[in-house]
Amino acid sequence: MLNIEHASFHELSCLVRKIDDSWRWHRKVVHINIHHLNHLVKKDLVIGIPKLKFEKNILCGACQKGKQVKNSSQSKNVVYTLKPLELLHIELFRPSRTMSLDGNYYGLVIVDDYSMFTWTLFLKTKNDSFDAFCKLAKVIQNEKGLHIVSK
Repeated sequence: MLNIEHASFHELSCLVRKIDDSWRWHRKVVHINIHHLNHLVKKDLVIGIPKLKFEKNILCGACQKGKQVKNSSQSKNVVYTLKPLELLHIELFRPSRTMSLDGNYYGLVIVDDYSMFTWTLFLKTKNDSFDAFCKLAKVIQNEKGLHIVSK
């Protein structure tokens, strides 16, 4: 049991909150934009938020980290492949939660390492990716007159 009635200030210093009420409310309302938080207070849209003035020129550490974006990777100046379609970079992704107009949910992006030419295919399911790749490979072989040996 903690008895703080007869304790001195120095003994209680660890219990003192060093954050003011405005930042506490900023965190409680899920790191809302300060402009929006001032609007909520001004219009009295949320019950329980005290009438505080929130400073706009200060950014909290969590918000700052959330707004930072990852640096893009360095572009390469050296091509390691000797001919087109020797090395392909393939990424399968799900673009959105909603279905596209054609009924597709997934995207397949294929990039040729030699020419950096990019193909984007949209798919209904993940299972369609292999068939879509095979069809694209046949089209490319016919257009370019290439014969790619498959294993």
